[in-house]
Amino acid sequence: MRATAPTSDPPPARTRTVLGLEPRFVAIGVAGGILSGLLGVGGGIVMVPLLVIWAAYAQRDAHATSLGAIIPISCASVITYGAAGEVHPGPALALAAGSIAGARIGAGALSRIEERPLKIVFGLFLAAVAILMLVRG
Repeated sequence: MRATAPTSDPPPARTRTVLGLEPRFVAIGVAGGILSGLLGVGGGIVMVPLLVIWAAYAQRDAHATSLGAIIPISCASVITYGAAGEVHPGPALALAAGSIAGARIGAGALSRIEERPLKIVFGLFLAAVAILMLVRG
């Protein structure tokens, strides 16, 4: 009788990094940052689809990861726009207050929604926004 070695999962594939950062995530961040600064969008509209398609993230993980990038993106943009006198503090604070409350509700809902319906709802949202912008443009 032959002895067999215990099987184990193969080691994870090594990913090339630059300064410890994976290039595809840097590229997704650059795209999100440029579009965020230029158009006021980034996390949801750019980063989430790219994380799902290019980085093979699950939909929920892509949403959560893009949310982690929003604060630095927002800070960089508000500093730039603020220096140009384009930020209106009153409306910005009201939007921030509402966003904090809404984010808590949305994050709670995100944890309860299955993957497929989440993808469908997100896709329908993006399509509706695109149609509305085309009609109003």
